[in-house]
Amino acid sequence: MFVSDLSASEYNPFYHNYILSVGDDDLLTEMGKGRDELVSLLESVSENKLSYAYAEGKWTLAELLLHVIDAERVFQYRALRFARNDSTPLAGFDQDIYVPKSNASKRKKEDIIQEYKTVRESTLSLFRTFDKEALLRVGTASGSEMSTRAMGFIICGHQAHHLKIVRERYLS
Repeated sequence: MFVSDLSASEYNPFYHNYILSVGDDDLLTEMGKGRDELVSLLESVSENKLSYAYAEGKWTLAELLLHVIDAERVFQYRALRFARNDSTPLAGFDQDIYVPKSNASKRKKEDIIQEYKTVRESTLSLFRTFDKEALLRVGTASGSEMSTRAMGFIICGHQAHHLKIVRERYLS
């Protein structure tokens, strides 16, 4: 399953730029590459850099990283519900409520890396179980219909979006 297989009708237009940022490999390969890329980047960052915010009112690097983890968990849950043919509409989530409650300032780099690896491995494990039918199933989240496979590519694209911000605004 490749991003080129997706139709724009499979996801909310809000996610279009995330989808466009995904590479040309199949979904599971993209997830693995994304895992390796984020872990490598985190390992190269000093512990004290986690408390850095590039501007007043912006998230610290640790908050941004925990946002990526939280969002992946939410997107993964949506994918599971869609794949299992659950037609219950799912509400959105407010990242601005989640981030302050993440206790980012109390977290150590190694703990964040380990949590990220655990979540990504869980995502990979889940998506490996989906057959073609499950990947094509559609559910509703945040008022929009989305396919299971689109949720996978959104996970990849969301992370890619934030990695770009990290490189441009936190590490430049």
